[in-house]
Amino acid sequence: MLTEQTLVIVDAANVFGSVPDGWWRDRRGAAERLRDSLVPFAADGLPGHPGPIELVLVVEGAARGVASVPGVRVESAPGSGDDLIVALVAAEAARPAGHNCVVVTADRELRQRVQAYGAQCVGPRAVRPLPPSRTD
Repeated sequence: MLTEQTLVIVDAANVFGSVPDGWWRDRRGAAERLRDSLVPFAADGLPGHPGPIELVLVVEGAARGVASVPGVRVESAPGSGDDLIVALVAAEAARPAGHNCVVVTADRELRQRVQAYGAQCVGPRAVRPLPPSRTD
């Protein structure tokens, strides 16, 4: 019996930008750390989307050229990462037997654009919990 696999597209800039941990000093490094942290989700899935799932990390700007790893395909946007995410969702929606599609982002405009193609959206915490608060 075939099961329908979920395609999860992660908006890298939005997700690593959700935690002020100095990512802006090394965007490529931040994208690589995010990519590596996503690997377990490929097998385990996300809440409401059991694994295995297909994971795509969309990078842009200084993070372009980050390599894919087993479990996480990395797509470098030639321009806007949001535009590439919408194009990936639209292409999946056009396939006769397309996957369920989930986009990980907090960007309201991007959420509206991909939901028009039937994608579900979850926030960055789905793949990157907030760090513990400091009590200095």
